[in-house]
Amino acid sequence: MTPTTRGFRELKAVVVRFAGDSGDGMQVVGERFTDTSVTVPNAIATFPDYPAEIRAPVGTIAGVSAFQVHFGSINVLTPGDEPDALVAMNPAALAVHLSDLAERGLLIANTAAFNEENLKMAGYAANPLDDPELRKKYDVIAVDITGLAVEALKDSTLSHRDKLRTKNFLALGFTYWVYGRPLEPTMAFIHAKWGTKAPEVADANIRVLKAGYFLGETMEHTRNRYMVARAEVEPGTYRKISGNDAIALGLIAGARKAGRDLLYSGYPITPASSILEALAAYKHCGVKTVQAEDEIAAIGVAIGASFAGGIGVTGTSGPGICLKSEFMGLAVSTELPLVIIDVQRGGPSTGLPTKTEQSDLLQALHGRHGESPLPVVAANSPSDCFHAAFEAVRIALEYSTPVVLLTDGYLANGSEPWKLPDEDSLPTIDKPFADPSQPYVTFARDPETLARTQAIPGQPGLEHRIGGLEKDGKGGISYDPDNHAEMTRLRAAKVEAVAKSLPLLNVNGDKTGKLLVIGWGGTHGAITTAVETLRTEGYEVSSTNLRYLNPLPADLEGLLKGFDRVLVPELNSGQLSMILRSRYLVDAIPMNKIMGRPFKVSEIRNRIVELLNA
Repeated sequence: MTPTTRGFRELKAVVVRFAGDSGDGMQVVGERFTDTSVTVPNAIATFPDYPAEIRAPVGTIAGVSAFQVHFGSINVLTPGDEPDALVAMNPAALAVHLSDLAERGLLIANTAAFNEENLKMAGYAANPLDDPELRKKYDVIAVDITGLAVEALKDSTLSHRDKLRTKNFLALGFTYWVYGRPLEPTMAFIHAKWGTKAPEVADANIRVLKAGYFLGETMEHTRNRYMVARAEVEPGTYRKISGNDAIALGLIAGARKAGRDLLYSGYPITPASSILEALAAYKHCGVKTVQAEDEIAAIGVAIGASFAGGIGVTGTSGPGICLKSEFMGLAVSTELPLVIIDVQRGGPSTGLPTKTEQSDLLQALHGRHGESPLPVVAANSPSDCFHAAFEAVRIALEYSTPVVLLTDGYLANGSEPWKLPDEDSLPTIDKPFADPSQPYVTFARDPETLARTQAIPGQPGLEHRIGGLEKDGKGGISYDPDNHAEMTRLRAAKVEAVAKSLPLLNVNGDKTGKLLVIGWGGTHGAITTAVETLRTEGYEVSSTNLRYLNPLPADLEGLLKGFDRVLVPELNSGQLSMILRSRYLVDAIPMNKIMGRPFKVSEIRNRIVELLNA
């Protein structure tokens, strides 16, 4: 049952942010709003924003949890710069997020939470909802969301505490009314989650959801309603996918295309933990998962899986990479295929575990003992994590090397529509094992890739030794200085050989001109949106995103030197810009942000205009 809609004003795109205490269910309603918008269908991009503490005191700034969704009929590449609507379930949520709300934006506030205690914890001396300046600047709807939810359930057998927990669905129902969203997808979700095991809970949440929807019809406050038209999409089967879920599926697809068993070994760490959780659900696809006792054990198990003929994968975040670095050196020395996933977060140490950053690039490239180069690949969007993971598996197997796959908290937790690929269209990964009928030399190399041929241990005729000590070409332990120099050179040359299998750079705009904006990873959406907008306004600017950070693409130097200036936006202190300057001797201008938040499109746009007008 979709209620009749009337009086809509059509918009191309809208940004909505839900914010409240970490127990208010903001992530739940954000996901429901997202799933509903996918069914319209709209293009979407989301940004969940979790508190770092497991359970901060109720009503405090530290306990605020938020979820932002950007949906539209146009191409949507970012979660949006500023919300057009903010749902604030308590004063702390208002204090944290009000400054982001667009002028004349819609502010929905739960008056029940604006009591003296909560106002004090949020730092307010007086109730901000009583401030006439607030109502001049924003379209304020102050309503007792909690009380209305309880009233809707006055004849329910649920406890008062359980009735209070439904208030998030009342807020969701009202936003559905404002933006013309259908109720059916959320009702189906509620039935699937609670319909069998707790039917009274399912009934209560649906009743409150509808009460929130029809609140818009009955309230005296007159306001616009908005409709976002369907997005034009390619025919196919789509699903909403997060970055970590996409990584899991990309790893499985790569293992299947290579005919290898997949083993993922990890230790819980935010924001990488959900990769292990996602893969654990695919035992029917032959996936093995291990929750190891610590980060070091996790990579050791993964190396063992690769040594036995599978594809070993381990995942972590920045602090875990530090702990894994010794075994990463072992994987380089033994030349075994291995995928190491680094879902970056704000550091150092525990730092900002639930916030995003790109500060592990130099660690991924150089953070190991000895001369131990390895390929580094970066994903640029939640759905792109699938292709980046598949590519990491390909490189690891075809070049017999460990590979680092970089994502970040923004990509891992964000989501967007993803068109399911045709499995037959994915390239086959062809990396045969040694033939037991032929003499086996441990470090005999493919002349094209310089990769050694792997032998599964335990086969007669393929006995061999590998390990951390330096070996000669036949696999014998060697302390010969010339041999060590040669083996070091070959391992580095093998990594450089990966560049021959890489595609040409995809350039958004002309390949020469006044300004090139170059980024990597999750900055792709903000950079691309800013550049495309400015190009339609006549500005001479282009952009590109680096998928491969080691080795760098062969055509990168020529592209860089075709522009007068190069701008490098990064969520760190300027790590890629330093690499480009030192390697290509170009004046790569750093644009850095280290706030635990992704770039806004406006930030990059303003910097581009500033440089072009200088």
